[in-house]
Amino acid sequence: MKKINLVITGCMGRMGQQIIKSVRSNKNFKIVSLTENKKINKKINGIKLTVNSENAFRQANIIIDFTIPKCTFEILKIASKLKKRVVIGTTGFTKNEEKLIQKFSKKIPILKAGNMSLGINLLMYLTEIASSSLGKNFLSKVFEVHHKHKKDYPSGTALMLGKGIAVGKNKNFYSLIGKKYLNKKNFPYGKKINFNSLRKGEIIGEHEVKFSSGKEIITLNHEAFDRTLYSEGALSAARWLINKKPGLYSMRDMMNFK
Repeated sequence: MKKINLVITGCMGRMGQQIIKSVRSNKNFKIVSLTENKKINKKINGIKLTVNSENAFRQANIIIDFTIPKCTFEILKIASKLKKRVVIGTTGFTKNEEKLIQKFSKKIPILKAGNMSLGINLLMYLTEIASSSLGKNFLSKVFEVHHKHKKDYPSGTALMLGKGIAVGKNKNFYSLIGKKYLNKKNFPYGKKINFNSLRKGEIIGEHEVKFSSGKEIITLNHEAFDRTLYSEGALSAARWLINKKPGLYSMRDMMNFK
């Protein structure tokens, strides 16, 4: 099989660095360009870092993006012009930005996921089932913990799980978003979905969904111990996307969940 040419954007970030490491042990991929949103005079694995541009993306089959929303749209504009496939792992998009990504997906194949872990995507699937089965008598909330360097909150994964709750209830997610707490020891259930985010140490990721009727509590949770599960998931997504037509895909599509 011919190697898939990759561009890794946000290459100096935690996920960018981890994907570079994972590619070293994966014979299916070749890194052709490493980019950042500003000029950095450095080489990684003999590849000189550059900024996002048509020239940087020209040889790519797939662009893997772990940056910030502003950078993601710079990348999508170039990728759309060059007809390049994009795997988006960036989080923190607004409702309007999500709609804009959908517009880009009409021109190019995009796989977007708030979390590339197979386990987290299974957790989201189970969250939908639980939310649907338990019905309106159960209130729900989402708790997440990440390393102290993570800036956005709630995490993209926590919002994914919130969407799972909404899907199970057949409700619009944005109408169900409740309060967003940061670094609270305890936080309440509400008529809407409340979120609590904890930032400490070097924790890779913990996510928990709770459903309560007042008489019983059901808890679904996932803990990540090794960051490679995200980078390996991103590479699996890239390999899956290579033969897809324009459209907006998810890890759920890749995993063939109904």
